[in-house]
Amino acid sequence: MASKFTELAIDCADPGGLARFWCSVLDYEVQDEDEEEGIVTIGPPVEPEGKNPRGPVPPLLTFAHVPEGKTVKNRLHIDVNPADREQDEEVRRLVGLGARHADVGQTGEESWVTLFDPEGNEFCVLAARRP
Repeated sequence: MASKFTELAIDCADPGGLARFWCSVLDYEVQDEDEEEGIVTIGPPVEPEGKNPRGPVPPLLTFAHVPEGKTVKNRLHIDVNPADREQDEEVRRLVGLGARHADVGQTGEESWVTLFDPEGNEFCVLAARRP
């Protein structure tokens, strides 16, 4: 049997703040919070007892407090697909939540838009909508 992708860990300065941002982006909710350890885990809304989630289960995101700040471009980043609106509308919504436009060497011909989350982590908003 192979491993399953179940969780993405993200180092950050403010786990609670970054978790709230990504909850708003992804329509996730806080699944677990350990203030003493400085860790917040978010994921899709919990299904009522006895109901199975439709489709593949998306990974959890875990935000862990670290003392050092981000210094270079991410080697791994999140891509999001707007499910119920066009790309430009979703980019405006995300900027309203605290994202910023990121210049990471784009040519202007890309079909995606690169943004920074509130702590400067790059992520992309793809053009194609997927259910």
